[in-house]
Amino acid sequence: MQSIRLKLIVSYILGALTVLGFAPFYYFPIPVITLAILLRLWYKSTSSLQATSLGFSFGLGLFSAGVTWVYVSLHDFGGMPVPVALFTLLLLCTYLSLFPAVAGLILAKLRIVSPVFWALTAAALWMLMEWLRGTLLTGFPWLAMGYTQVPFSPLAGYAPIIGVYGVSLILVFSAACLFLLFEKGLSVRRPLLLLSTIWIGGFGLQQIPWVQPQGAPVSVSLLQGNIAQDLKWQEDYLANTMDTYAKLILESESRLIVTPEISIPLFSDIVSPDYLSYLADHARKNNGDVLIGMAEYSPDGEEYYNTMFSFGTAPEQLYRKSHLVPFGEFVPLKPILGWVIDSLDIPLADFGRGSIDQQPLDLAGQRVAVNICYEDVFGEEIIRQLPQATMLVNVSNDAWFGRSIGPHQHLQISQMRAIETGRYMLRSTNTGLTAIINERGVILDQIEVFTTDALHGSAQGFTGTTPYVRYGNMPILMLTGFLLFIGLLTAIRGSRKTL
Repeated sequence: MQSIRLKLIVSYILGALTVLGFAPFYYFPIPVITLAILLRLWYKSTSSLQATSLGFSFGLGLFSAGVTWVYVSLHDFGGMPVPVALFTLLLLCTYLSLFPAVAGLILAKLRIVSPVFWALTAAALWMLMEWLRGTLLTGFPWLAMGYTQVPFSPLAGYAPIIGVYGVSLILVFSAACLFLLFEKGLSVRRPLLLLSTIWIGGFGLQQIPWVQPQGAPVSVSLLQGNIAQDLKWQEDYLANTMDTYAKLILESESRLIVTPEISIPLFSDIVSPDYLSYLADHARKNNGDVLIGMAEYSPDGEEYYNTMFSFGTAPEQLYRKSHLVPFGEFVPLKPILGWVIDSLDIPLADFGRGSIDQQPLDLAGQRVAVNICYEDVFGEEIIRQLPQATMLVNVSNDAWFGRSIGPHQHLQISQMRAIETGRYMLRSTNTGLTAIINERGVILDQIEVFTTDALHGSAQGFTGTTPYVRYGNMPILMLTGFLLFIGLLTAIRGSRKTL
């Protein structure tokens, strides 16, 4: 029993250390090492219960250390009492930890004798659990392992082909090969060859130009108003907010100017037409357009949307947010979980959903695929506007995360979307991190958190289609299904030989 307790503690610590692979730390080798140790613990597990518990403990360490910003959102800005906020965070971490627990359970049940097939099956199970976590109940794909490899690791070279989940699969398989190198009684030749091939292959894939530049770079200004979350919706602070963004816009000479999500905390039909006309005139002087975030009522007045509006040289266009944030913009399973929203002080908590087939906006000579806040967490939804779009724009309000690691993790997610699509990602956020990210996921420039500023630079439009844009997650899901099928057959054959 003492040995099992020690293993559970070690597993929890390994999960917590894995967070160092994500932004703002970017220590991409660490998840390979921590997962290698977890996989060895799984490999040596003596029962299904032990393997399940180890997976759960690892997940609990990973998520309790990696999504602490949820507490900041619930308590500091949502007004939820401390005990309720802690309980809600624990509930979320418990739910998320079930996915690695199930991976451990299934892996233990299969009892695969061949080390290489065991490693492939473990990688496939991990990837499948991540995909399910990012899909069920509208999905929570935060802290998918593939993000840890962006942008510095050679494994990031696989992202334009198989996306973040594919990178997760390759990372876990690499971790399995790593621990097999040091396993007594096993030949090191095959794991070493596989490990070397994977990492050298990733570096080689990074040299492939999947997309091509289109035209000259366009000048851009990404605004960060730094409006405190507790002041944003106060009526007596509204004039200051509108003045802040008007000043930032009028000081920008770029062809494309972008403000954050709901930068003007009003419904669009009550914003002064003179105010918007003044800003539109400035955009036209720059021979370009400005994107402004506001809430918007539907024509029938029955719903309201989180919307980005364009004003300037091009005809007025809009994009309505489609994938809403659970508990922030809608309540899932409301009869059961309605108590959560009742504990929060969040305005406009029942947004309507925009259409899923919205097209890129024609702005400043570019075709701009807009996504709002949480939407850029879902890579397969971002590619709906591709390959037509020449660049991506994400607008967010990460003030809800406070000074936690949340904004940095969100920035890293945007870096992955840039690599998957082969497009620049322009991020304009209320309190940070506002950034220009190139098509290889490299941050060219950024504004630090909690500063009022405008990021002026240039962005290159691109055409062309990466394999991920063309096929999405389907190839990696099919590969995962195949690997699990082979793993099952191998386990069955091994059981028959034992009998």
